[in-house]
Amino acid sequence: MTTETETRAFEAATFAKVAWRLVPLLFLGYFVAYLDRVNVGFAKLQMAGDLHYSDAVYGFGAGIFFIGYFLFELPSNLILTRVGARRWIARIMITWGVVSSAFIFAGVMHWGPVAPAFGCTDAEFSFYALRFVLGIAEAGFYPGVILYLTFWFPDKRRAQMVAWFMTAIAVSNVIGSPISGATLQFLDGAQGLRGWQWLFLVEGIPSVLLGIVILAVLPDRPESARWLSQEERDLIIDRVAADETAKAELGQRHNVADIFMDLRVWVLALIYFCGVLAFYGVNFWMPTIVEEIGIDKGDYLEVGLLTMIPWGVAGVAMVAWARHSDRTGERRWHVIIGILVAIVGLLMLAFVGHAPVASIVGLTLVTTGLLCAITAYWSLPMAFLSGAAAAGGIAWINSLANLAGYFGPDLIGRIRTATGGDATAAFLVLAAAALLGAVLTYALPAIRPKPSPLAITPP
Repeated sequence: MTTETETRAFEAATFAKVAWRLVPLLFLGYFVAYLDRVNVGFAKLQMAGDLHYSDAVYGFGAGIFFIGYFLFELPSNLILTRVGARRWIARIMITWGVVSSAFIFAGVMHWGPVAPAFGCTDAEFSFYALRFVLGIAEAGFYPGVILYLTFWFPDKRRAQMVAWFMTAIAVSNVIGSPISGATLQFLDGAQGLRGWQWLFLVEGIPSVLLGIVILAVLPDRPESARWLSQEERDLIIDRVAADETAKAELGQRHNVADIFMDLRVWVLALIYFCGVLAFYGVNFWMPTIVEEIGIDKGDYLEVGLLTMIPWGVAGVAMVAWARHSDRTGERRWHVIIGILVAIVGLLMLAFVGHAPVASIVGLTLVTTGLLCAITAYWSLPMAFLSGAAAAGGIAWINSLANLAGYFGPDLIGRIRTATGGDATAAFLVLAAAALLGAVLTYALPAIRPKPSPLAITPP
């Protein structure tokens, strides 16, 4: 007869096996995705001068990515449930890699009467168009992976898996920042290309290659994982099914139409919107903020090395924060405290942001606080969404919230243009929005399903 200790050990070993097989591959996917999404922040240091982009043009172009992302996020995630995670995630990665590499032509594309009709130069319109199409190409990847993890991990283990997956944001910036800086600085002029052109090419190709790998090896669900024994498959399916049963006690939503009638979904989307507004507002401008603390123009490698610091701290902190959230089962205060830490960082950037040490500390608090909050955040909607509503709900919340990715960078760009480079007012607006997110999170009723008799708390 199997003892409880043996059952716990078998369960722990099974989920560890799944984690080691899936999470590194998903991590690599998000790693290259994030490089392709935000490398424009480094490219701007050189590209803006070459193509005559003002801060307002750059801010709008950086943000318009999220308009395309918003329009195609929900349908993309619903398609994933029909065609399978393997095919759809691979398709997303290959297309965004191709589009990202196409940015090398941003200065030579000609649009005839189209660009002037929008009040743009050809170079400006190319920038806007490619950023918009890149958003369409990437739409569905992040919520698709969040949904994919619900096929494999019950709620008690999921925050840690999300955290490990999301550390790709921090790691991509820790590794990518010096690589981006070095590419701008040392490949500039090679083969007749500017450094920013090499940046888009070097960081776009890996997405295509990894998409091909995912198409070859990623299983859609536990049932199709040949590297699991039948006993291991049954355990995973049982634990995930027990999670679904427990959601019924919280007013479970199962159909796509249900998500639009549940106030909790809208409130959670607004909370995430507030966090994303601050996160991307700072993220897309971070290389510029770092350069302006006194680094010599053209020393892009030093910008990259200093930009590593906030992301390195955030990567370590978010994993520890997620483990604590999983261990205690508490989610709401883990979100709130993370947001409050970010608010302190935003206030530092507003009032003492031109001092070198204060700037780096402020950027570190913003990135660390918001990434820690996000690791616990997704357990809130997944506590009451299941089935098609889970696919649609995750995508709907993520797409609505990521509209803030348009407003954040654009806000800073417009304010900097109007004030001659001073972004104090923008940081105060972002801090106020983050505070609203913390208040709304506190106002939420506790969203925590009762333990299922089949669920065993991880050791």
